[in-house]
Amino acid sequence: MTASLAPSFSLTGRHALVCGASAGIGRATARALGGLGARVTGLARDAAKLESLCAELRDAGAMAQSLVADLDDTTGLEAVVSEWLATQGPVHVLVHNTGGPPAGRLLDAEPAALLAAFRRHVLSAHRLVQLLVPGMRDAGFGRIVNVLSTSVREPIDLLGVSNTTRAAMAGWAKSLARELPPGITINNILPGYTATERLTQLAAVNAARSGRSVADVEAEWGTLAPEQRLGRPEEIAAAIAFLVSPAASFVRGTSLAVDGGRLRSI
Repeated sequence: MTASLAPSFSLTGRHALVCGASAGIGRATARALGGLGARVTGLARDAAKLESLCAELRDAGAMAQSLVADLDDTTGLEAVVSEWLATQGPVHVLVHNTGGPPAGRLLDAEPAALLAAFRRHVLSAHRLVQLLVPGMRDAGFGRIVNVLSTSVREPIDLLGVSNTTRAAMAGWAKSLARELPPGITINNILPGYTATERLTQLAAVNAARSGRSVADVEAEWGTLAPEQRLGRPEEIAAAIAFLVSPAASFVRGTSLAVDGGRLRSI
């Protein structure tokens, strides 16, 4: 990176809260933001995996800490984050990222499944934004990025509840983009098929239904994009890093597909 561009991507002096940081895209994002100079707090349910991440980040020269919380428990999440903010805040960057609902047809989904998904995704994101925006406003800098899915634009078979919830998140973010004060942006990342534990789980469901192997299902998914392969978590993280950097100060209310070209239209 040239000297003239480097400051536009620096997160030195910024504090980033990365949800779902214990694995996959979240963990890759924590690494990327730490590499840009941010102080990173990783949030997840698995304390051991979070401590492993923090040790890795510290070894690389980044400041890192963990915050154990469950996005499924809205009341508990609010209590944990509020107490933590009192001593560790403010937060300048929020990356909202969490595992999707179980696979299955939407027609077969019980109302409870939809409510659980809405709580995990929309309600947790909404409460976190409400808690963090005052600090962002005081700092004159805020970045919110939601890790969603290309299903926002084109539903994915056998992910009915997830398709519904991701679309709700996109509408929520677009509405907030009109309400947040200047200097605080909100955007969405839409990953395509990406090599994560979540994708392997979905491939197992698909394989069981079709009588094929998990490897064959994942290989087929890789052919759906012009890049002819699955994405890597680090590639999604790089796009997130751009959106939370000063370089993206005029990007607001967008949903950016990072999918190897799988989507044919917008």
